[in-house]
Amino acid sequence: MSTLAIRDLHVSVDTDGGPRDILRGVNLDLNSGETHAVMGPNGSGKSTLAYTIAGHPRYQVTSGSITLDGDDVLAMSVDERARAGLFLAMQYPVEVPGITVSNFLRTAKTAISGEAPALRTWVKEMRESMSNLRMDSTFAERNVNEGFSGGEKKRHEILQLELLRPRFAVLDETDSGLDVDALKIVSEGVNRALSTSDLGVLLITHYTRILRYIAPQFVHVMVAGRIVEEGGPELADRLENEGYDRFLEAAV
Repeated sequence: MSTLAIRDLHVSVDTDGGPRDILRGVNLDLNSGETHAVMGPNGSGKSTLAYTIAGHPRYQVTSGSITLDGDDVLAMSVDERARAGLFLAMQYPVEVPGITVSNFLRTAKTAISGEAPALRTWVKEMRESMSNLRMDSTFAERNVNEGFSGGEKKRHEILQLELLRPRFAVLDETDSGLDVDALKIVSEGVNRALSTSDLGVLLITHYTRILRYIAPQFVHVMVAGRIVEEGGPELADRLENEGYDRFLEAAV
């Protein structure tokens, strides 16, 4: 079993007024095969946590640690984190002009595994995954996310998840902007990845609707850069009924 361990993590970001603290002592353990949901209002630090795990240079870790089976994640470059098995599905996937989806995915797979996958097998796997995600096969020859709708970009993120097979996946508001049908398709892709490996998932969301399709074992509430309450799926149900007001009042 592998463990992604976050200990007393403090993170700041530079602003015109100087450094601003965003994360203020986050502690969280994510083990292989577990699904954790991190929920909270806008501005609570959820996406900052996601991008810090992935190694975004904008976010500065001022204290604390992130380790993967004891190895210092914060000492790794972004590509080293990816090769170690960390994956981020972005809230706002970027366009990459001039690089086709097919070339992007095969290059990423080669970088992670250390050798290029057999072309015939790779094409078969890619087509099967695209079919499961209801992506037209012509998307393989389109430039990465260029001209894609919001839902198509999110499906492409899950296509990467299925084909690259990371050890831990951070899904940053994957449900954002999805209609009901797209949400179901994307969730089915995540569940396929969960069912065929020991993938650990950190699911970041505002709302409980995606949790109807991807069932977490653990729920964490983040407010003002701290995890203020933890529990099981029943905590998400409570948030659906009560909202975040009581946590926001306590944080003032």
